[in-house]
Amino acid sequence: MRLYTIGFTKKSAEKFFGLLREAGVTSLVDVRLNNVSQLSGFAKRDDLRYFLDEICGARYSHLTELAPTPDMLDAYKKRGIGWAAYEERFLELMKVRRIENSVRREAFDNAVLLCSEDDARHCHRRLVAEYLAQHWGDVSIEHLR
Repeated sequence: MRLYTIGFTKKSAEKFFGLLREAGVTSLVDVRLNNVSQLSGFAKRDDLRYFLDEICGARYSHLTELAPTPDMLDAYKKRGIGWAAYEERFLELMKVRRIENSVRREAFDNAVLLCSEDDARHCHRRLVAEYLAQHWGDVSIEHLR
């Protein structure tokens, strides 16, 4: 199974959709808590769904069970708990939610996990991908830049 991740920040629409086309993804799984923010530009839910279909022939889904809680996100973004503490909390949340059993594995084959962060090293989409790979086995992960 091949699983990709991508962030839309610091990318033009041309670069973003070009990366998705080049990788040959067949679906995008939006793991953001808020997918309708005006700050998202071309990556707002309804626009993204349209562009994915028209440009890449890919499907769109939004899975909030793969997103942090609002309090967890605020603690990291606004109250400065630090990445290590955020990562630990988010990994525990995925464990409690048992995401490896709550999402359909076949829906993630050749899919890309989307969040806003440019760098996957400090984004929960990387944690989701690694967690699923650890629990499912035989999953290769590629972070699209």
